[in-house]
Amino acid sequence: MSALRTFHRIFVANRGEVAARVARTCDRMGITPVFGVSMADRDAPWVRGREAVVLGPSRASESYLDAERLVQAAKQTGCTAIHPGWGFLSETPHFAALAETHGVTFIGPPAHVMALMGKKTPAKRAMAAAGLRTIPGSDGVLRDADDAVEVAARVGYPVLLKAESGGGGRGMRIARSEAEIRERYEEAVAEATAAFGDPRVYLEKLIERGRHVEIQLLADRYGNVVHLGERDCTIQRNHQKLVEESPAIALDPEERERTLAAAAEACRRIGYVGAGTMEFLLDGDGKLRFMEMNTRLQVEHCVSEMRAGLDLVEEQILVAAGHALRHTQASIELRGHAIECRINAEDPAQGFRPAPGRLERFRFPEGLEGIRVDTHVDEGYEISPHYDSLICKVIAHGATRDEAADRMIAALEGFECEGIPTTASMHLQILRSREFRENRYDTSFIPGFSTDGGH
Repeated sequence: MSALRTFHRIFVANRGEVAARVARTCDRMGITPVFGVSMADRDAPWVRGREAVVLGPSRASESYLDAERLVQAAKQTGCTAIHPGWGFLSETPHFAALAETHGVTFIGPPAHVMALMGKKTPAKRAMAAAGLRTIPGSDGVLRDADDAVEVAARVGYPVLLKAESGGGGRGMRIARSEAEIRERYEEAVAEATAAFGDPRVYLEKLIERGRHVEIQLLADRYGNVVHLGERDCTIQRNHQKLVEESPAIALDPEERERTLAAAAEACRRIGYVGAGTMEFLLDGDGKLRFMEMNTRLQVEHCVSEMRAGLDLVEEQILVAAGHALRHTQASIELRGHAIECRINAEDPAQGFRPAPGRLERFRFPEGLEGIRVDTHVDEGYEISPHYDSLICKVIAHGATRDEAADRMIAALEGFECEGIPTTASMHLQILRSREFRENRYDTSFIPGFSTDGGH
């Protein structure tokens, strides 16, 4: 239990593995977590024996995405803070502002900082001013297809049309010629409008066969900022990360140190508070170029925790309660190597089709050194078709990358799951592949990866 003054009750505005993860830290700190749940989750494993409020029907739009209901439920249950987790409303400035308006502390950055970093063009300008490299492209949102053609001619093909308010690959189109820009501009605008209610798009030079690297940051309200190193999240499918590791061994040490320091300074300049992540692309010249900032905790924060020996949820809570950071950059020691695999209820052999159903058996081998499993399910749990298909995250830590990978393989080989297909077999193929073991892969890895035998 933390000896520092903090909240007595925290409302957890999320579900599944996120809610279970936040609750574990609350329990250890002596804080009572209160859950908001949909009808589909009212008897879920992470809710049993705990306080919970039914927000509404199973549809997320009527439960987990209803900011007013969430804040009202927090107040009615006597919670003085809300933890948004990741996903759902975690990066919604309106939600943060609404909580604060009603006297409930939002465990995250101020709404105005979240709004700044949620819009890609202002975010890139702010990061460039702080000394971070950015990806060449339009100086702001595009006026029309003609504007896009003009910018593309300046930066060179191929290019990427991206939604100003985008995320998860939506509102994104690749163009390799003027004809393709004119064809796909309206597609990008239409998808951006449908997904985010914002038709604006901008253009960036497409960095092909790059690496996806992100930096974990932590800041308090007094201007103190530290980083917890970087993560390599290159192995993705449809812009959704599958395997994450830290450190990113493809990085030149000098480029690493320069960018880590610049990212922390950028965080300080914008008045960031809490945990956040800056995402970069590593280009063919070995330079990191800023893409965007996620103003929340990431799914893959666990690999940074394993190396630093810190609990980032605890740090978030303490910062939100008004405490200064307990750590300086010099006091944070990053040890060894960590790898995370996201195991989903999906069938890789069927195009990764979601596979809701009953978990008849769900067990990992016990006593494996350096292994952590974060999950919200147990045997008999019914995987819902209403939400994402993540069933657990497996994190392996070792003194070296090879040791971490070997420990992950041992954990996945001993994983017993019956009733539904999972992506565990695909993760094993990836971890055993020559490309992974020799660190010879890029963002094209999964699209070229066969689920029945590697590349």
